[in-house]
Amino acid sequence: MAESNIEIYKSESGETEISVRLENDTVWLTQKQISVLFEKDSDTIGLHIRNIYQSGELDEISTTEDFSVVQSEGKRQVKRTLKHYNLDTIISVGYRVNSFRGIQFRKWASAIMKEYLIRGFALNEKILARKTAQLKDLQKSVRIIDNILTYKELSNDESLGLLKIISDYAYALDILDQYDYQTLEIRDTSAKETYQLSYEEAMKQIRLAKKFHGNSELFGREKDESFRSSVASIYQTFNGVDVYPSIEEKAANLLYFITKNHSFTDGNKRIAAFLFLYFMERNGVLFNDDGNKRIADNTVVALTLMVAVSKPEEKDTMIKVIVNLINRHN
Repeated sequence: MAESNIEIYKSESGETEISVRLENDTVWLTQKQISVLFEKDSDTIGLHIRNIYQSGELDEISTTEDFSVVQSEGKRQVKRTLKHYNLDTIISVGYRVNSFRGIQFRKWASAIMKEYLIRGFALNEKILARKTAQLKDLQKSVRIIDNILTYKELSNDESLGLLKIISDYAYALDILDQYDYQTLEIRDTSAKETYQLSYEEAMKQIRLAKKFHGNSELFGREKDESFRSSVASIYQTFNGVDVYPSIEEKAANLLYFITKNHSFTDGNKRIAAFLFLYFMERNGVLFNDDGNKRIADNTVVALTLMVAVSKPEEKDTMIKVIVNLINRHN
């Protein structure tokens, strides 16, 4: 990789290592250089890049630059303008490409992600030493995410979603500083819902989803009455007041209850994620004012997985994490 700024190799201990040479705080590679890096043909890399931009995962304008490059063509030295892609795009391609180099890259990224969680939290713990209550919330969140890394080998979408959670949730640290040592709490939520999800409507949507996403006859088949309870639970009241007063709190608890209750023979997590998004959309909070989703699809995948592996006593933390990722702040 003499002409690029990234090298993937195995150390003497057998661990995957990546060397990155930064220029102006980032790395720029051409499509050809990315193909050499991940040992895939240039057309395949081009297809991944197009899918990344078409899906809205990254913004093409902010992640590309045209640079003049001098290259050899036969006996001539020719100066041409080539499109270069920054580190964000290179990382996204690395999570999509199917090659030995891609596998090496993803193993390295997962290890770095875990190290980031541990080291980053240690630093935050020192900075926020006096904020015991807030730190407990963050510790629980880190522990739940860390459990996922040991629970299973993550797919591309799950890994990208987990990275997105870590990135988005970091703003909670700023909130802790700005609000006079308050605990991490639910805020910036919307008012009471305008649309109420009924059990009958939920089952109708599940049957529709089965036509497109169900991969077995068991998908969406109820085992007991617990799903009806999951839907009804988000509308609980106490002394005439909603237990979960905002749209975001109801959505978060809907995702949690459906995931945890295992009401269906097959498809519990998919149904939970689908109805979570459906509920937000029907109540007008799935998209921000600029038309972008408040929460990316792969982040929903990772959140659902976080809920699935979390312990019952971590429910309050999970709800806070979810609400803080879908509130008006985002």
